[in-house]
Amino acid sequence: MYVCNVDEGSVVNGNKYVDMVREKVKNENAEIIVIAAAIEADIAELESYEDRIAFLSDLGLTESGVSKLIKSAYQLLQLQTYFTVGVKEVRAWTIHQGMTAPQAAGVIHTDFEKGFIRAEVMQYNDFISLGSEQACKEVGKLSVEGKEYVVQDGDIMHFRFNV
Repeated sequence: MYVCNVDEGSVVNGNKYVDMVREKVKNENAEIIVIAAAIEADIAELESYEDRIAFLSDLGLTESGVSKLIKSAYQLLQLQTYFTVGVKEVRAWTIHQGMTAPQAAGVIHTDFEKGFIRAEVMQYNDFISLGSEQACKEVGKLSVEGKEYVVQDGDIMHFRFNV
């Protein structure tokens, strides 16, 4: 992965230096990310998500450079995210692609992996569109998975375990 920091005017299409990098690494199957650190600093100072989206849109961008960098790094490192949702806390957990439910549970605590019984799983998009865990249950969008289940990016999981 190559990250090219450019001026604001070059953030959409790059510039001659980005083109030089592209030419130099064309046979490496590498991803090239173009960002403008000054723009990223400005985005960080904006208070609302809506303000950030409007700012990016005014620049002809659909997402921030930091967002592109994170997505690319996750892909390169073969990482993904699953979520745990509780009354007190919602948390994202980073795991390697292909991990099973017990392995993912072990990221939270090794006892979760050792005593794994099952995982209750909802897809993120189902949870967002339906609005709650209960709504997912009512329409059959909550599944109970065993030790062989391979966690999918964006799963919302509740682990049952006994130590």
